[in-house]
Amino acid sequence: MMRPLCLLFDCDGTLVDSEPLLAAEMAASLTRLGLPFQASDYIGEFRGSRFRNIVAVLEGRYGSIDPLHLAEGESEMRSNLNRRLESELGAITGAREALMALIDYPRGVVSNGPVNKIQTSLKAIGFDDFFGEHLYSGYTANCWKPDPRLYLHAATEMGFEPEDCIAIDDALVGVRAALDAGMTVIHLNRFPDAEETPEGAIMISSMFQLPNVVENLAHTRALENRQIAFGS
Repeated sequence: MMRPLCLLFDCDGTLVDSEPLLAAEMAASLTRLGLPFQASDYIGEFRGSRFRNIVAVLEGRYGSIDPLHLAEGESEMRSNLNRRLESELGAITGAREALMALIDYPRGVVSNGPVNKIQTSLKAIGFDDFFGEHLYSGYTANCWKPDPRLYLHAATEMGFEPEDCIAIDDALVGVRAALDAGMTVIHLNRFPDAEETPEGAIMISSMFQLPNVVENLAHTRALENRQIAFGS
């Protein structure tokens, strides 16, 4: 019997509407450290990127920050963000309905964020039971999107080959990482007027569309496997 496809979801901006909170806290923290940054900069230029990669770009523009001050600032930022996630976070529209419709598929979360941030976010909106322990963080795997190794790590831990995985990601860094990993990629493009879906990825503009797309992919895969089995 053919195994079901494995669904690998990004977290921020795909499942949870955390990016406005993250952008605001990042702007406050970085500006205090002497790296001018606005919340709109995150949405416009850095969405989905690792925090330290953003810092490196800003240091190239404005000058280096003392590593100790940077570590303290990041720790304070993450503490403030976690508090806000617990009380202010909402789900991406349609995400709960999509997860319910796809409940029979194996699934995990693949995020550039720390594990405790993933856990806090999912618990805050009641999504933690959908994923259990299948949470894969760049900080645990020691690689971050757009490096494809993070998605490959998640696939291995889930017990699937990359070609048997569907990655669902809203950020271009994640879409490119999953494409480079050899996965089928669904790009949740919530900014279609400003963002172009990379070649090879399937675009959706709403999570309400996800179940039909996944079911169509699963149906096509079943037909292809049946044709192979019968030599046609």
